[in-house]
Amino acid sequence: MEFRVLGAVEALVDGEPVQLGHARQRSVLAVLLAEANGLVPVGRLVDRVWAEHPPRQARDTLYGYLYRLRRALAAADVVITRGPGGYTLAVEEQAVDLHRFRHLVAKARSAADADALVLLSEAFALWRGDPFTGLDTPWADDQRRTLERERWCAELDRNDIGLRLGDHHALLPAMTAMAARHDLDERLAGQLMLALHRCGRPAEALDHYRQFRCRLAEQLGADPRPDLQRLHQRILDGDPRLATPARVAPQSSAPPAPRQLPGLPARFTGRAAELGRLDAVLGGASGGPEWGSGPGRGSGPVAVAVVGGVGGVGKTWLALRWAHENLDRFPDGQLFVNLRGYDARERPVAPTAVLRSFLHALGVAPTAVPSDVDSQVGLYRSLLAERRVLVVLDNAADSEQVRPLLPGSPSCAVLVTSRRRLTALATTQGARLLELDPLTPAESRTLLAGHLDQARMLAEPEAVAELLDRCAGLPLAIGIVAARTATRPDFPLAALAAELRDGATRLDALDAGELGVDLRSVFDSSWRALEPDSADLLRLVALAPGPDIGLPAVASLAALPVRRVRSLLANLANAHLVQQSASGRYRVHDLVRLYAAERAQDDLRADLRTAALRRVVDHYVHAATAGVRLLAPGQPWGEDDPLAPGVWPERLTSPSAARAWFDAERRCLTAVRKLAAERGWHRAASRLAWAESVDRWRGENRHDRPVAGRLVLASGRSDEEPASLCRPGRFPGHAGAHPFLPVGSGENGLEFPCLGQDHCGQTGAHRGLAALCAQQRGSQHGVQPVRCVRFGLMVVRHIPEPRR
Repeated sequence: MEFRVLGAVEALVDGEPVQLGHARQRSVLAVLLAEANGLVPVGRLVDRVWAEHPPRQARDTLYGYLYRLRRALAAADVVITRGPGGYTLAVEEQAVDLHRFRHLVAKARSAADADALVLLSEAFALWRGDPFTGLDTPWADDQRRTLERERWCAELDRNDIGLRLGDHHALLPAMTAMAARHDLDERLAGQLMLALHRCGRPAEALDHYRQFRCRLAEQLGADPRPDLQRLHQRILDGDPRLATPARVAPQSSAPPAPRQLPGLPARFTGRAAELGRLDAVLGGASGGPEWGSGPGRGSGPVAVAVVGGVGGVGKTWLALRWAHENLDRFPDGQLFVNLRGYDARERPVAPTAVLRSFLHALGVAPTAVPSDVDSQVGLYRSLLAERRVLVVLDNAADSEQVRPLLPGSPSCAVLVTSRRRLTALATTQGARLLELDPLTPAESRTLLAGHLDQARMLAEPEAVAELLDRCAGLPLAIGIVAARTATRPDFPLAALAAELRDGATRLDALDAGELGVDLRSVFDSSWRALEPDSADLLRLVALAPGPDIGLPAVASLAALPVRRVRSLLANLANAHLVQQSASGRYRVHDLVRLYAAERAQDDLRADLRTAALRRVVDHYVHAATAGVRLLAPGQPWGEDDPLAPGVWPERLTSPSAARAWFDAERRCLTAVRKLAAERGWHRAASRLAWAESVDRWRGENRHDRPVAGRLVLASGRSDEEPASLCRPGRFPGHAGAHPFLPVGSGENGLEFPCLGQDHCGQTGAHRGLAALCAQQRGSQHGVQPVRCVRFGLMVVRHIPEPRR
């Protein structure tokens, strides 16, 4: 059990907060905690909770609060007992941060200086803000003032200890800031004067005394106390005994160079180009031509490289591989820390904790570490000046976590890994950003072969190919597959491939049974770092058909303005959860898409998912129709449906723009048409098929023309299409590959309705069929007319293409 009042009033059981109710009820607990294990009379409780305005039934109300507090604290075996005229909260005093703070401060005042600093640091760490935050009573205000005075005295104690230990350089920035806030504190004024004098700035020390004395006279009409006057005189006299502390901490021998890198990653594969880029960026830090001539060369940028990519793509492996291959470039040591920016179990590590760890590795005693962050950063950079040290910051959450850990000396190099694209570091620190892509198929096969014996891979080549395809070049996924197969030599690779084949079980199959090797948990940690709007968009993008998607289509999918969608996609790209191509299109890694689609199924109602898919289908229907009108002007395409709310149209203004759109969207059009057909949206499927047929027919590849004919046959299955859309011979040379609306199929081929009095259509159909026959003369496959009746049925026979 833990109680906190040095901040908001809280109670925690095993780290989980307890619901303590409203402010009045928390006030009752706060009063009992302030006098823990002591009897608090009922009248005192009422006075401290309500002051001069108690309710009419104050005691009855108080009894209700106490009853609810007893119930809330019962799980922690904390008891509020009733005694003669009052109540007692029985609790271990060390479990209450207020009493623990006072205990640590008292213990520090009787301890040796080195131990006292540790105790005071622990005491200050208990403070989370203003004491009794949220309680607005005169008693709480008095408690706040009392505790703030106690803390101030403890901070001055810490200054005295630091000055005795010779830490005046590290203390000076914090003491200057303290003096600005408390400009009439004589004890602090003396500490600051002494620190300035020992830092070789006696004139500033004397000037500070002069200003302090003037303020004291103007505001209080008093002179400085005698000990401060004596210190002033000693500085004037240049007393040599002031130049050094009365007791200096013993100097130890120089510490060995830190060697904190983890071991070299096993079975590292490929990444030759990426290692070369890191050489170009970081290699000069120790004296290469890009960055200068090595240590002591004066000014210059610190070499910083940021390796970014989706979780599981191998960023840490790449960083460690490069670091181990370049140990000789950094003879003064290597510092390494896992910043836990995307850790599933722990919060990101605070920079101040990392600084303390690095300072200790560089030989600074824990008692000599400055208390404030700015002083720690200054000491850290001073120790690294002129040294050739590599700093590896793994798994960074953002640029702010990294910035205080950057050295100031160009002789050092920094290698950062993160799932975010740390553009702020590139802008302000000149960092070079390296985006890590999935492994190539050849690299993936080599990595798997490093785990499995060659005979096993040769025995099941098709299963191996499918396993690699399902892992989509993600090293973590390949490693999980290899681990599962290596532990079961008798387990067929085909069985695991079958597990990965099913999208519903693929992520389950990519789980090696521990948190660090579970792909879903890796993606979970990236997901939790997203803003809610970005996560919502990723859910929808994962549902979209096709291998990639354009910006207006995403806007239609989400029913959001294009500008807003562009911003959200930029956030997802910065998190490496979507990739933007050079042409401005977006795609999601196969396994990330699978994970996000799971989240969509779990988090979004079915009607919301259906509405999003219907909007994106409508977007493609309108865009494809507009493109066809530009490519085949003047043809009767029927009336367009109005744009549904939330659907954003494409801006196609010329035939070249339409052709470019069809080229970019060809695979997506096929996927969207299939989705529309599966969902029963026949009119949309039909229009998309006709649009695809136009695209195929007008393309330069003549092998696409039989495909165009099959698309038209597919499009004609919609009973919702107007006859004009299915009319043959709509433009020259097209009718032969555009047969008529099918109504059934016979033994010899497909049957079509009569054309009635549509003589133009008859002419176009006959011309097209004749052209098709001439074109396919001698061919053994294609569409061949069998019988043509002027006012009856037309039958065609489809001769399938032979298998090659």
